[in-house]
Order: sequence, then C-alpha cells, then structure tokens
Amino acid sequence: MSDYVFSGFENFDVSHERKSSKKTSKVNLIKLFLSIFLLILFAEAIVYLFVIPSMQTVSISWSGLSHYSEVEMNTAIQPVINKSWINFRSTEARSLISSVAGIEDVQIVKKFPDKVYINVIERSPVAMTFISVDERTEPVQIDKNGVLFNFPSEDFHVDRSIPLVSGIPVENIPEGMRIPVKYRGLLEQIAMIRELPQNYFAAISEIHVVPKEYGNYELVLYPIHKKIRILTGRQLNEESLKYMIVALDVVNMLDPDVEEIDLRYGSISYQKHHESSGVSFD
Repeated sequence: MSDYVFSGFENFDVSHERKSSKKTSKVNLIKLFLSIFLLILFAEAIVYLFVIPSMQTVSISWSGLSHYSEVEMNTAIQPVINKSWINFRSTEARSLISSVAGIEDVQIVKKFPDKVYINVIERSPVAMTFISVDERTEPVQIDKNGVLFNFPSEDFHVDRSIPLVSGIPVENIPEGMRIPVKYRGLLEQIAMIRELPQNYFAAISEIHVVPKEYGNYELVLYPIHKKIRILTGRQLNEESLKYMIVALDVVNMLDPDVEEIDLRYGSISYQKHHESSGVSFD
C-alpha cells in the first residue's frame, strides 16, 4: 500500500517538471521573438533617423505651378535636387528658384526624414513690351513691380486686358531685371485699372511713353481700330480713361477726320489730318 503511494508521487513530480520545462521554453521563445522585434525596430529607427536623412535623395513636391512644369523647375534647382535631406539647403534652393524670371516668391518647407515641399508664386503680368535680343525684337511681359519676364511658350494675344506699353527704355534690360524707377508708377496704375470690372484696355491697342525734360514723361494712347492718337498726362486711372472715351466719341461726332486728340491741359483739343493747328473746346 505504501509502495503504491510513493510511486504515485514520483509520477506527479515528473509530470510537473515536464510542464515547467514547456512553460520555460515558451517564455524563452517569447523573449527571443521580442528581442528580434526590438532589434528590427531599433534597426528601422537607425535607418529612419540617420540613414535616410543623410544618404537618400530628397523627395520634392511642387505646388503653385501654373505656367511652369515640375520638370522645368527641377531643372532650375539642379544643383540641389540630388542632395540628401541633411545636405539640402533651403536658402540655396530659394536663390535658384528666385533666379527664374517668372517667379515672384517661394516658400520651402523641409519635412523629416526626406520630404521637401516647395510652393511658388508666379508673377502676374499687367503689361507687355518689346526688347531687343540678339538683334531680334521679342515680346516680354511686365509685372506690377516693373520686372521683365516671360512664361514658357506664352501667347501674348490671349489676354486682351494686358496692354502694350512702348517707349520705356528697356532695349538692353534682360529678363528678371526691372524697368527704370520713374516708370514703375505707371505699371502700378495699370495693375489697379486691370482689377476694375470694366476692361478698359480692350479699347486701347497701345500705351506709348514719351519722356520729357527733368525725368518726367507723358502718355500717348492709341485706341484700337482707330487711326488716332490721344495725348494725356502721366496719370492713368479710371476717371482719365472714361474722359478719354467720352472725348473720343464727341470728337468723332464733330469731325471724323481727326488725327490727334489732346487731353493734357484740362480741355479737349484736336487736330485734323494735314492741319498745322488744331481746334479746342472746353
């Protein structure tokens, strides 16, 4: 009887040891898996924190582009486009982008570990003129700040609200440069008129600048579809354009054979073709 009881306890101990061994093996296996997971996580952290920012080429995303393509802008920043995130210098990229004549402003945001977001503001043309390039005459656009620029493959005849301005000495000024200071006020006036609901420049084919003594200038306007010129002062605004339109209608009713209308001195005077003196009225 006692031998049977003793033998039963032996079997119990062996079974208990086997269960403990299995449990220990499971714990060790879990620890192994956990160690491997932590090792992989640590390796990924090293890659994310150090390898990607220092070795991988940045990924650039553009926004604000309308007249330029991403390919054209990537070409403009070619010296920095293949750099890593750590070596990518926003100031250098901003300088390269600002050298593009049609770009007015740029914002650059670097996002760890390899993203660069670039938003550009393109220049808005308010007028156009012509410059001499390699003994050729080419059209060029002007923004409200007097900066000369061209968009790629731009068609100047699409927007009828952009007037032609001639007479400004810009023959030797390259793109990206500004017109002389004294003419920038005219571009600001044109920009304000273009924001009005009425498209006044649809009735004007050309605005010609006539330099005067002491750095001053006057304007000669050429109405579209009419062989006539209108002399006016340097102030160009909605009131002066309305006055011009009324004067043009009145003079045409009085005498259609008019070559020139003068609005410079507070009254309307006009000159007929082949006449040396004009007729004026208040």
